[in-house]
Amino acid sequence: MHPNALLDLTTQLVREVLKLDAPADSIVSYFFRTHRELGQRERHALAETSYAVLRQRLLWANLAQSGHGPMERRLVLLAWQGEPHVLKKGMTADEAAWLERASAIDRSALPDKLRHNLPDWLSNSLRDQLGADDFWALVDTFSAGAPLDLRVNALKNKREAVIEALAAANIQAEPTPYSPLGIRIQGKPALQKLPLYTGGEVEVQDEGSQLLSLLTGAKRGEMVVDFCAGAGGKTLALGAMMRNTGRLYAFDVSGHRLENLKPRLARSGLSNVYATQIAHENDDRIKRLRGKIDRVLVDAPCSGLGTLRRNPDLKWRQSPKAIEELQVKQKAILNSAARLLKPGGRLVYATCSVMPAENEVVANAFTEEHKDFVLLNAAEQLDKMGVSQAESLVTPAGHLRLWPHRHATDGFYAVAWEKKA
Repeated sequence: MHPNALLDLTTQLVREVLKLDAPADSIVSYFFRTHRELGQRERHALAETSYAVLRQRLLWANLAQSGHGPMERRLVLLAWQGEPHVLKKGMTADEAAWLERASAIDRSALPDKLRHNLPDWLSNSLRDQLGADDFWALVDTFSAGAPLDLRVNALKNKREAVIEALAAANIQAEPTPYSPLGIRIQGKPALQKLPLYTGGEVEVQDEGSQLLSLLTGAKRGEMVVDFCAGAGGKTLALGAMMRNTGRLYAFDVSGHRLENLKPRLARSGLSNVYATQIAHENDDRIKRLRGKIDRVLVDAPCSGLGTLRRNPDLKWRQSPKAIEELQVKQKAILNSAARLLKPGGRLVYATCSVMPAENEVVANAFTEEHKDFVLLNAAEQLDKMGVSQAESLVTPAGHLRLWPHRHATDGFYAVAWEKKA
């Protein structure tokens, strides 16, 4: 495709993404379905440029003020992530001169807001939690994108053998530092056609998400519930931990998300999973299981603000009001899930958020209100599951707290309780 046409298409995509009326990944996917003429490299350039604009939206918008032409095109020129010759051939002489001037600006001298590219309410919360040095380290990590993590399906293979098979396919991989099942790959190789993937020996899953599953301590023959299963990444991990025995219920209000679990289940070899769409957290199908369940994982609906490496649009699409509304829902779901536990059963509450309002506030309120549940130390439980350096992952209060800049995972939070016998 001619560079001019490619820049025009990228401008169209950025214009759609910046409306912020839907998740960026769904907008990008739909755009590619309607432009099937684009090759793999061209798709990569369009997608990565769009995400680069979202990551540093305030900076690019400020620099773009000095240029001419459509704002979205100026943003594309500033954030271009494709091959350099495309940019060089697609620009006019005036655009090239302007871009050179804009690129020469010392960004370290710009106001903080243009350096961190976060809304004030979010940057203030993160600074309060982390302090100045850690805050800027997190900002750098959010701007860098994320590696690709895999979870080995222990029913079908071992981590060392998978790493060797990936090396034979010219994919460099290494064990993740914490999860005993994790593998980390730099870059974005095409995995979908590899026998390892099609045969269900590996699943794409962030190491932090793997740790949440391990925190449940699910065992052979138990009754386990994944209360907010979604597309089932943690469901698959739990089923493998249970060695395909017992009963594993995957509940979710979205039938579409549960449909996406079906092909993954087929690859995994699991036959102990019962995927069920529910209307709400007090659905009759849940009430029938009260007092019967050994382990419940509540991966609660949340702001997703721990996943900004992958989903930079969320920082512009979320708000303090939205988080207040989510907190109400989180507490209701957690209270309902707690009723499922039998005496001695374990409850795990988790989010992929970095906001205390969705994490510690919810967990501490539950601990205070439910005297029949005892808080567990997450480090001790993870250590039992073979997690390395578990102490470094846990707060003084015993809660699991993962940060992208410290642990190279998405930002996750989790806490575990045991119901008194």
